[in-house]
Amino acid sequence: MTLPLNRLSSHGNGLVRPECVVAHESGWLFAPYCDGPGGISAISPTGNVHTHRVGQSGPDVPDILFPNGIALEDGGSFLIAHLGQETGGIYRLSTDATAYCITDTVEGGPMPPANFVAPDSKGRLWITISTTCIPRAQDYRPDAASGYIALHDAKGTRIVADGLGYTNECLLSADERTLWVNETFARRLTAFDVTEDGLANRRVVATFDTGTYPDGIAEAVDGSLFIASIVSNRILRVWPDGRIETLVEDVDSAHLDRVETAFQGGTMGRPHLDSVHSRRLSNISNIAFGGKDRKTAFLGCLLGDHVMSFDSPVAGRALPHWTHHIDPLIDSFGATT
Repeated sequence: MTLPLNRLSSHGNGLVRPECVVAHESGWLFAPYCDGPGGISAISPTGNVHTHRVGQSGPDVPDILFPNGIALEDGGSFLIAHLGQETGGIYRLSTDATAYCITDTVEGGPMPPANFVAPDSKGRLWITISTTCIPRAQDYRPDAASGYIALHDAKGTRIVADGLGYTNECLLSADERTLWVNETFARRLTAFDVTEDGLANRRVVATFDTGTYPDGIAEAVDGSLFIASIVSNRILRVWPDGRIETLVEDVDSAHLDRVETAFQGGTMGRPHLDSVHSRRLSNISNIAFGGKDRKTAFLGCLLGDHVMSFDSPVAGRALPHWTHHIDPLIDSFGATT
């Protein structure tokens, strides 16, 4: 049984494309801010919104950053996956609002638009590139296979898995031995073993049916994975044994039928993603567990100006950033609430 939509709650206002939500134990929420020079939106525990815009830039930083995936670092800086129109990169936004380039190349060539970045405990960065097609909408197809995962470490930035069907969010297991990744238009959840030098043992964890386009991913304390689907505004719970349960859905069935027809016919494009056909949710793309007991599921989205949430039936796993020291960032807002 899916959650009644009147049990969804709203947080913040005036956000600009809050595609990816990061929740902190302090009660602060963070999301990309995709306007002007780019930056981060921050929602305080009392609901006030602060915007941490790029103020100045170091060498090799574009004039405008378009943050898609973000990752909170200890000390309050952020890693930003730049989803440019033709090129991308991974950048750091410091607490003093200065942006620095970490990497904007892969194996010696320009990095395509970057979707997501996930740091590990060894200081390595796992980067997802959804597609090498420009524009990206050319790969909104069932046979999409140009996506890849790159690894950035002391050796540089290199491809460690390719041939993926529109690579979206990835997630490391608690022991960092497994990397899960959503392939949005191949409609599957894939896992890899993490090795000293990359990835191995690619395998399919789950495949999804009509209307599901997996984007965001989070893990619960019981080992189940929560998946956010664009277009259909679905939250799915995938169990280790392969069972799939629908927790949330908010979509106009006629609109979903039109999108499915275009997708299967190879004509799906930006207009199918850039309009809202739902009651409460605005093309959700991400899920993050937060709240005092991590049983509040916060939902990032592509089209809304706020973050929605629901009460989860199970607590989420505490990610490494959950306890990061962020006082310098909060102090930079000149407020604590």
